[in-house]
Amino acid sequence: MTIKAILFDKDGTLLDYEQSWTPLNQKAALMAAKGDAGLAAQLLAATGFDAELGRVLSGSMLAACSNGEIVAKWCEFLPDANYDVLIDTVEKIFQDEGESAAVAVTDLSALFIRLKERGLKLGVATSDSEQGARRSLSRFDCIDKLDFIAGYDSGHGLKPTAGMVQGFCKAMDVAPENVVVVGDNLHDMEMGMNAGAGLKVGVLTGTTGREELSTLADHVLLSIEDLESVLS
Repeated sequence: MTIKAILFDKDGTLLDYEQSWTPLNQKAALMAAKGDAGLAAQLLAATGFDAELGRVLSGSMLAACSNGEIVAKWCEFLPDANYDVLIDTVEKIFQDEGESAAVAVTDLSALFIRLKERGLKLGVATSDSEQGARRSLSRFDCIDKLDFIAGYDSGHGLKPTAGMVQGFCKAMDVAPENVVVVGDNLHDMEMGMNAGAGLKVGVLTGTTGREELSTLADHVLLSIEDLESVLS
């Protein structure tokens, strides 16, 4: 295959999931629960946070679903909550604080420059909002190296459907078989598979282990720092 473009997941792939998102999830849940720590713990548990292990479980809603899907689940435990109001408030927390909370897995600017020097088009497809993606990546001098950014609210549909890959391919004028999809969970791999992507690469900086990723990924890497070895 000829590789012409790479579409990255964001959280767990470009950003270390646990370091970047654990404090944000906890703050958003506590806000949704109006300061009730027990109820906040319930919200987090219902969407995939294992308090005993202190981490988000692989394949859970927090690991793989959109902000909207997570808030909709929380509303099941909050009979007085208004979804539209709650999602706006949660998005504000994620956007305003996501920028300072974000921890990149490597020097994203340097990596993207090297990939651009290969003539590759680069994009991001995330279950975060598009604005959330731009805010959380803004500190790393990499936005201008990206040709495409899509969130769950960008009009391309949700993972694991093919829409974000298809939108990327259309915008970049490349065929799916010339695209590498890189992500940290099975939703990313399924998205690549559903779109007919040429290569699916899993990374271990998110919530999913090697054995599980290997069921769908063509390659599983410790992190995107090893991606260039695959391209070579």
